[in-house]
Formats: sequence, structure tokens, C-alpha cells
Amino acid sequence: MELSIVLGFVVAVFFVSIVPGPDMLFIIANAAVGGRRAGVVAAAGMSTGLAVHTVAAALGLGALIQAAPQVLNGVRIAGAAFLLYLAYLTWRASRQPVGEADDEVLELPKRTLRKTYVMATLTNLANPKVILFYLAFVPQFVSTGADNWPVTIQFLVLGAVFIAVGFPVDASAGLLAGSLAATLFRAGSTVRRRLERICAGIFAVLAARLAADIH
Repeated sequence: MELSIVLGFVVAVFFVSIVPGPDMLFIIANAAVGGRRAGVVAAAGMSTGLAVHTVAAALGLGALIQAAPQVLNGVRIAGAAFLLYLAYLTWRASRQPVGEADDEVLELPKRTLRKTYVMATLTNLANPKVILFYLAFVPQFVSTGADNWPVTIQFLVLGAVFIAVGFPVDASAGLLAGSLAATLFRAGSTVRRRLERICAGIFAVLAARLAADIH
């Protein structure tokens, strides 16, 4: 496996990672509601999903997963339901008196960090576009021939590179969103309510996107 191929993959992955998508929106929304820790935890969950995709692709299971929509549908249904639940909690917090809502927001990360991680992982795993990405994009950087590493090893290495590049980008987005949210919350109750309602809308839109893929 040539170094030039790995470097080219790093550049490609970086540009793919910085383009906002459902994964980054999920991270930003969680950070805005739960703070910087929730944003980083969500980013870690997304990377865990990518690790699973990597292993599946390396073992030749990507096509099998793609051919079993009933399994993914179950994950999508659970993911959509939990995102709607988050949307409800966030919207409810925006309608409470300032003191009560602030307490709810402060306690939310402690109650939901584990759920945030699991939901981020499931959201990534349930995204058929990620499966197609691994099946179509990553193989372009795999070399064949007697002098190259086994294809399975190359997939694992490229997947590790993908996570090593993507996680800092996602975590940075989570940290930035969490920091900005904390500043905006201190700016006043009106700003806080608007931000919470925007986040509730993001959760609802992501739930709708997951539900739209159910067939």
C-alpha cells in the first residue's frame, strides 16, 4: 500500500468530513442541547458506527447488510423514535419557566450521554449512504497485486484513517456548538428558547429522514 494512496485518501476524507451532513447535524444538535461533552460523545458514537462499517466492508459484509433492509429498517425505526423523543424533550424545555428549563438543560447531559452515544452509533449504522460510500468510495484506494497488503488489511487501515481524520472534525464541531450554545444560553431566556426550538426542529428533521428510508 503506497504512501501516496494513503495521503490522497486522507485529503479526500478530510473534505468529505467537513461537509455538513446528517451526522454532523446530529452532533451539533446534541451539543447545543447537552453541551460540549454531549457533542464529543455524539462524535464518538459516529466514529463507532464507522468502525463497524469498516469491519463489515473488510469482511465482505457490506453487500449483505445492503441486501437486508428489514434489519436496517428496525434500526431506523428505533432511531427515528428516539430522535422524536429528543425533539419532544427539547421543545418542552423551551416552554418551561426559565429557572426550570435551565435546570432541565443542565441535567440533560448526565441523563442522556449514554443514550446520545448509542443513538449516534445507530444513526450512523442505519444510514444506507454510509454503506454505499464504503462500497463505492473506499475500494478506489485499495491496491491489488502480489506486492500489496491483503485487501482486508487495506480496508481496515483505510477505515482507521477515515476515523482518525473524521473524529477530530466531528468533535471540533461538537465542542464549538457546545461552547456557542453555553454563551447563547447566558445571553437571555429568549435566545435560549429559540436555540432549543431550533435544536428540536433538527432532531425532528433527522427523525423524518430516517423514517423516509424505511421501506
